[in-house]
Parts: sequence; structure tokens; C-alpha cells
Amino acid sequence: RQRGKGKSTRWEIIVGPVCGAVFMFAVCSGCFAWYKRKKRRQAVASNEFMRSGSMTSYSKDLELDGSPHIFTFEELEEATDGFSASRELGDGGFGTVYKGKLKDGRVVAVKRLYKNNYRRVEQFLNEVDILSRLLHQNLVILYGCTSRMSRDLLLVYEFIANGTVADHLHGCRAAERGLTWPLRLNIAIETAEALAYLHAVEIIHRDVKTTNILLDNSFHVKVADFGLSRLFPLEVTHVSTVPQGTPGYVDPVYHQCYKLTDKSDVYSFGVVLVELISSKPAVDMSRSHSEINLANMALNRIQNHLVVQLVDPELGYDTDLETKRTIDRVAEVAFQCLQLERDLRPSIKEVVEILTCVRDGDCGANSMKKKASQKEDVCLLKDGLQFSPDTVIHRFHSQSTNHSVASNASGLSNNKC
Repeated sequence: RQRGKGKSTRWEIIVGPVCGAVFMFAVCSGCFAWYKRKKRRQAVASNEFMRSGSMTSYSKDLELDGSPHIFTFEELEEATDGFSASRELGDGGFGTVYKGKLKDGRVVAVKRLYKNNYRRVEQFLNEVDILSRLLHQNLVILYGCTSRMSRDLLLVYEFIANGTVADHLHGCRAAERGLTWPLRLNIAIETAEALAYLHAVEIIHRDVKTTNILLDNSFHVKVADFGLSRLFPLEVTHVSTVPQGTPGYVDPVYHQCYKLTDKSDVYSFGVVLVELISSKPAVDMSRSHSEINLANMALNRIQNHLVVQLVDPELGYDTDLETKRTIDRVAEVAFQCLQLERDLRPSIKEVVEILTCVRDGDCGANSMKKKASQKEDVCLLKDGLQFSPDTVIHRFHSQSTNHSVASNASGLSNNKC
């Protein structure tokens, strides 16, 4: 009996590890298969989106297998004159950005992530993984990065020379009055197109604002700063995370329950639309208390048919009927984007279609139907409604890429006016 028992024990010793190995192999195989299916799903979603009749303006496809160029720390140090303070373009919550010139002559923006930021490696890998696979005419290009084993973590972007939309609307370049209404409408459309592209491949920007919308010398849009981007799977309706974003732009629903969806970007884009109409910043502490938050002001003016009180008087709203028509339509779109209920907001793809229709003059009077009832509209302005917070100390602590609502968060453009 003891001999039989010994054989049984030896058999268990052999079979146990074998079964464990087989189980681990099955688990790993399942994970690998799931990963491959997810990649294929992303590729299909992107291709379908790019073939969509309403999105034919997109000229480039998603590069799912792209990989960034690896720079050495030394060559980027040389390109920025040793990260000279005179080359500094701006800084945000994750790093400082410097203007540099590579040996091949390209002028670039080099983002140097903060050493004391405990999330810097995660942030670095996130930006590289996302941006190296995205190519769109209205997204800033990532040229490359340093190795994760480098002395510092650095990202190398294309340099955009004409500043940010915020600079031109209410910043250091506002006096130039370079942004006519037709240009502003095109900026709105191109920004929405870039966001629609991101949403089609399951990416939420998370920090849409006018300081992250750069302009080239022809006033075409380059959406920047994907530092807060996160991929979200098709089967998940929201992503729960710590509050991030910028006061004045952040989705009030997100602020309350920490649930993030693509409709959070739509809300932020609604604020951008109001800025384009009004030339006012999203948050201004010098305004009256009820109007510190631009979204609050816009909802009040639009709902009470007082758009004229919101519009920048330099745009010709009172003197040109076509300008008045298109501004009124864009204000209506902004109103829908700023709805408290996420389900009442349009998708960003719908926004692109509507804005393009407005620009081209193809919209009928009833083409943009309000999703909210009159009762729901009134509820939007009741006392106690949680709008996007006005400041970083108003009911939540921002972990934005930039804690100053007036400065250049992306730092990828020449904002030293």
C-alpha cells in the first residue's frame, strides 16, 4: 500500500505542474487573441470612419503599426541649446516644452517631462503609443521620442509657428484681429474633424480647449496635447478616472461622478465654440459672478434669444445677414453641446456634419432639432446646477496639463508674444 501511495504522490507531483503550465498557456493565448481582436476592431473602426461619405475630407489613414523615431538625449540637448531658458515655449502639468532645431533642419517642439512627476513614465508611454499611431491633417505630429531608458523622457513634436486659438481670440495676439468669422468657422470645423477622428478610433482627448488648438501660418488647425488621452474599449460606455481637465471646460457630469465618455469632449468643444463666437476666455474672474464661467453665460444668452449680447462686435453680426445666420446656427450647436444631460448632446461626428452644412449654406431651417424639451432647457439654468468649475479651487482639484487657464498648455507653438 505504501508503494502504491508513493506512486500516486509522484504522479501528483508530475501532473500538478503540467496542468498549471497548460492553464497558464491557455490564459496567455486567450489574452493574446483578445489583444489581436481589439487591434483589428480599431483598424476596422478607423477604416469605416475614413470611408464615411460625410467624412471624405480626411486625407490620411490611421497608422496602427507606426513607431516613433528614437532620439538620443544628447542630440535633443544640442537641438535646444542645453534646454536653454531662452528656448522655453511653455509648460504644463507634465513637462516643459522647448523650441529646438534638429540636424536635418527641422524646427521642433521638445517636451521634457518633469523628473518629480510620479506618473511621468506612464504618461510618456501613453503619449508615444497613441501619437505614433495617429496621422491626421489636423492633429499635431509626433516625430519621435527618447528611449524609456534615457536619462530624461522627451517627446519631439512638430513646431507650430502661429500660436494658439486662445492667443488670437483673447491673448497676446488678439490685437491683430486676424481671426475673421469665416476663419473661426473653419477652425471650429477642423477641430471637430480632428476630435471625430480620435473618437472613431476609441480615443478621448480629455483636455479640449483653445490653448490646445494650434494654428499654422494658413490658420489651419493642429490639435495638440494628448497628455490626458486614454483609449477606451468599444464595449465600455464610460471610463472612471480621477478628475482631470481644465476649469471652465470640464464636463460638469464628469466633475460630479468621475465618469468620462466621448460626450465629455463634446461639452468642452461647446465651450470652444462659444469662445470663437464671443472672443471671451472660458473663465474670467473679472466678470460678474454669474458670468465668470463662459458656458453659464452662453446658455443664458442663447436660451433667452440674446445671442447678440454674446457675439464679438467686431465679427459683423449686426451688419451682415450671412454672418448673423451662421453665428446663430453655431450658437445653437454650442447650446446642444453644453447640455447637462450627455444623451442630449450630439456626437462630435454629428457636429462636424452640422457645422459643415452651416458653412456651405446647405442647412434647412429645421435641420438642427433641439433634443431637449423646453422644460429641460429651463432646468439647465436653475440655481444649483453644477457647471464646469470656474477655478482649480472651486469644488474640485484640477490635475490639468495646465493649471493656468490663460496660458499655452501644449507649448508646441510660438506663444512668447
